[in-house]
Amino acid sequence: MDTAARTGETAQTLDRGLRLLHLVADAPGGLTVTEAAHRLGIGRAAVYRLVGALTGHGMLRRDGEGRLRIGVGVLHLARRAQPLLAEGALPALRRLAEGSGATAHLTVVEGGEGVALAVVEPSWTSFHVAYRTGTRHPLERGAAGRAVLAGRAGDPGPVSTSGELQSGAFGVAAPVLGVPGLEGSVGVVSLTPLDVAEVGAQVTAAAGAVAAALS
Repeated sequence: MDTAARTGETAQTLDRGLRLLHLVADAPGGLTVTEAAHRLGIGRAAVYRLVGALTGHGMLRRDGEGRLRIGVGVLHLARRAQPLLAEGALPALRRLAEGSGATAHLTVVEGGEGVALAVVEPSWTSFHVAYRTGTRHPLERGAAGRAVLAGRAGDPGPVSTSGELQSGAFGVAAPVLGVPGLEGSVGVVSLTPLDVAEVGAQVTAAAGAVAAALS
């Protein structure tokens, strides 16, 4: 086998391995080898080889019923990537916080919940919401989570809410779209009502800037 053929075979194996990881990640109940083989359009023997390599690196695991599940190695990579995501989003979040006078944040989906990955508070306001990084909330409550759900439905937002996560707090958020492997939103939260038209445009622009920075 010549070098070009070996390179092509290696690339194909890598592509199949990555596709397998995505399939398992998107299957809440896990997958059997047979199911994975069917969805990938390859033989069971090829899937077993992929599973062996990915299991060895902690990316996949087999549960008590033999179904394929995501391994802790993926979580380790995700945690290592989070500071890079936050760093890439900070310039847009700073502009959003200063322009809107509200606390700006990047929220990402982790374990079916929204997690505040990066937060920037405005520098010139007397009072603003203190919002901690790492804060978790259901996607069905709050502008940040609702924006993610809107993005899944193809709606670029913005979404506004009032008092859903914190009494007296107002939020506006828009989904971050077009970044492979990332579900998230950019938003602001304020102690006073927000002009949804004006702030919504700022939030949507910031979400686009974050997507461009992370793509």
